Amino acid sequence: MRLTETVVRRATGEEITPLTTVVADALMVQPVGAWLVPDAAERPAVLRRYAHLVLARGLAHGQVDTTDDHAAVTVWYPRSEPPPPAATWMYDLHRRLGPHASRFALLHAYVDAVLPYTPHHHLAHVAVRPGQDRALQALLASYHRTLDAEGLPAYAELSSAHPREGVFARLGYAPRSPVLLAPGGPALWRMWRPRPGTRVPGGLPRRVRLHRSATPLRGPVAPAAPPRSP
Repeated sequence: MRLTETVVRRATGEEITPLTTVVADALMVQPVGAWLVPDAAERPAVLRRYAHLVLARGLAHGQVDTTDDHAAVTVWYPRSEPPPPAATWMYDLHRRLGPHASRFALLHAYVDAVLPYTPHHHLAHVAVRPGQDRALQALLASYHRTLDAEGLPAYAELSSAHPREGVFARLGYAPRSPVLLAPGGPALWRMWRPRPGTRVPGGLPRRVRLHRSATPLRGPVAPAAPPRSP
């Protein structure tokens, strides 16, 4: 299938079940999935409940795009500023994920803490079936056309050992310092695609940044390190 033949469209609520499978299956093969749910026996069911949650939230508050064959799915949110604390979202995580919710909540807290201050659109979740990178490229390219018309940048987190390679790199994303999931967890690379006609050295705009490492929630969360200059 040629890239031009891939049909990209907004997802509907009726598609949440097949798209949940796409998101959960993608998490299952990523290191972050094992970090979020260390128990391999419980991992598939927990990740599936989480995938359903993020898609339901995206359909209600953001934009979920997919292809006719459900080869890939993206969840986007417009961000004019970093989002406020999401008490309802944290409640939903704990309600649906039970004792597994702590790491998911911590992951979201740290990701939200380092969102760029510059107005942008945030690719909060992305999943693609094996061997379907063309579908993913079609999804991203379609959304980028809207962003470029509005003169807005894009931001994402990428779990990859090679953030300067692959679909994101081909579409103009550059890696910045990662979110480090500890102990023993993977890095989530912060990826930045500037608005048209600009080139920001190093990827993201410079600003005072928060400490970007995360640890599992075992009792009270230790305070983050003080902000530091780039």
